[in-house]
Amino acid sequence: MPAPSPLSIATQSVQRLVKEEQYYRKELTQQSERVKKLETELKNGSASADSNSEFVLKQEQKARDETKAVFEPLSQRIEEAVNRLEEQIAAAESESGPADEIKKAKEALELGKKVEEPPIA
Repeated sequence: MPAPSPLSIATQSVQRLVKEEQYYRKELTQQSERVKKLETELKNGSASADSNSEFVLKQEQKARDETKAVFEPLSQRIEEAVNRLEEQIAAAESESGPADEIKKAKEALELGKKVEEPPIA
């Protein structure tokens, strides 16, 4: 099996980073929901709120904040990967590279450009 081309490597890099970003967004949503639920339980003084609830709430808030902190460097890595992919697409087009690879690269490029701004910490 021949080694992957630079275009293929750049394409896979963008795809992986976009997938990672989507995973962190999902995780952040779940953590925010847990924090809201715990805050509500503490305010209402529900039966399930034991002496450990405040500690658990702080831990969940800390986990949420750590997840938010991931977005800024991840966003920069995606931007760099998109720039590299654009360069590789231009090089492949000028060299009349494989059409299917160029098509996949352009699709990955669109995904990389659609990534939302990082959530505000």
